Amino acid sequence: MSNKNIAPFVKWAGGKRQLLERIVERMPQRYVNYFEPFIGGGAVLFGLQPKNALINDINESLINTYKVIANSPKQFIECVKEIDSKIGEDGKTYYYSLREHYNDKLMKDEFDIELAALFVFINKHCFNGLYRVNGKGLFNVPYNNSKRESIDEESIMVVSDYLKNVTIMSGDFEVACQGAGKGDFVFLDSPYAPLNPTSFESYTKEGFDIESHKRLAKVFDKLTDRGCYCMLTNHNTDFINSLYGNKGYKIDIVSVKRMINSDASKRTGEEVIICNY
Repeated sequence: MSNKNIAPFVKWAGGKRQLLERIVERMPQRYVNYFEPFIGGGAVLFGLQPKNALINDINESLINTYKVIANSPKQFIECVKEIDSKIGEDGKTYYYSLREHYNDKLMKDEFDIELAALFVFINKHCFNGLYRVNGKGLFNVPYNNSKRESIDEESIMVVSDYLKNVTIMSGDFEVACQGAGKGDFVFLDSPYAPLNPTSFESYTKEGFDIESHKRLAKVFDKLTDRGCYCMLTNHNTDFINSLYGNKGYKIDIVSVKRMINSDASKRTGEEVIICNY
């Protein structure tokens, strides 16, 4: 039985909480090791809680937070609680001062406990939990007017216990997949391809462009040749279907709600769940 208290500690754009049930029902019944090269908020990892798992993301600040929670949960909790306690009446001014401090630490590559605490505070107090950076790699999402607590202490402690046995990497998705072999399950929840083919938005300063999606499709093929069970999710677009169609892969179309779109009429859409088995 999975521990229900093990849950994502951040809200993440494109997170798979709402698709979890449909992902689980399409998973292989048995697999050896679990790989998730685009971990994001970890909804699938925490939902499944596999024993032998490797997670990765290109976002160093996100991965720093996973590592801090795994290795220093009590210090992390203390740091977040101290930050939360000082929000006061003028939450907006406080949020922007902490966002500036967070960006200053990013520029100095100070990936430590304080940065992790700031990361979670900002995630819970920014608009829609959106992680967006400008061309310089600086976080620039506005305040959401919330004064809510940033963490659930009990959840952080059980998440920490679980993550202690997870391999945590930060870097390119292809490198994260290098150790995957026959019988392993690789869940690929890459950054979304744009609904509008002319616009690619980046959630890290490195971005994830058309060529990255093409390279990911080649990695999917290579993992298939190795005997890995692979599942990939993305928007249901002509571009994505052109990369994975006509290869014998199973492509299921599912309806989703997109809560981040400011236009309510565009908050429903379609995604694809692509499997090689």
